[in-house]
This record gives sequence, C-alpha cells and structure tokens, in this order.
Amino acid sequence: MSETPRIFGISGWKNSGKTGLAVRLVEEFTRRGYRISTIKHAHHDFDIDKVGADSYRHRQAGAAEVVIVSGTRFAIMHELRGGPEPSFEAILARIGPCDLVLIEGYKREPVPKIEARRLEAKNREPLAPSDPYIMAIAADHPVDDTTLPVFNLDDTQAIADFVAKVTGLPTR
Repeated sequence: MSETPRIFGISGWKNSGKTGLAVRLVEEFTRRGYRISTIKHAHHDFDIDKVGADSYRHRQAGAAEVVIVSGTRFAIMHELRGGPEPSFEAILARIGPCDLVLIEGYKREPVPKIEARRLEAKNREPLAPSDPYIMAIAADHPVDDTTLPVFNLDDTQAIADFVAKVTGLPTR
C-alpha cells in the first residue's frame, strides 16, 4: 500500500451509472487483493445517522465531530455548521492507507477519470470534450464521437484493467 494512494474518478450526470460502476469496481479490485477506499461527492444534503440514535443526539446537541466506534467499524461525522465544504484535497488527506481511491462525483477535479453514460441519464451532454482528465468512456450504448477508449458500462473486468494500467497499480 502506498502512503500517497493512486486515485481514479468516475464522472457522469445523475442516473448515468456511476454508483453501479463504482460498486462493481470495488468488488473487482478487492477480489484481486487490493485495498480500496472510496469518496463520493453528494450535491445535496444527506444524513448517515438515524433520528433518535445516540450519535444523532450528540450532533443535534452541537458536537462538531461525532465518532462512533465498535468492534466492527468506526465512522466520523463532521458537521460543517455553516462552514465551507472541505476541499477534495482535505478529504483525500483523511483517507487511510490503501492501494486505490475511487472517486464518485467531483466532476471538476483534475484526476484521471472515466465518464459513465447511460441512455436513462437525466442529462446526456458528453463531459469528455470539455474535460481533459477523462481518459475513457463507459456507456450502455454505442459511442462513436470520440477518440477515447469506450467500454461497455457492464464490462467491469476490462474497465478495472484500464484503471489499473492508467494508475500504475502493481499486479497482484
């Protein structure tokens, strides 16, 4: 594992297949023996805590950070309390050692990424022509208006091989 992890992003519009592709890539890379972390950017308010839970009550009382720890996992929830959203770099710095960090969202970050495209997406405007960091396209339909590599959105193994090659992930 590297102290500075390799990073690869998955970009696309709402309902373009980003989450499904991210999940399949995590499964594929962990099957291959890699330690994978993920960062997902949300454009809306979200909560991972249940109303009434002790940790929820701690946050509602005003705690800036609440850490929940068990013998199985731990989670840190940080309340911004009106402060600015942390930068991508600040979030990346909080990730523990791993082989690869897969990023879902963060369309505008300067990291190598693949663009997910589905016919059912809310917006079908291609991102690749205006983003030099998009290295390939994964789509559920034919794409012929690009010189980038194009993968079937469901061809997880081929996409994982491409990500490994682009990021220089050592063979396991």
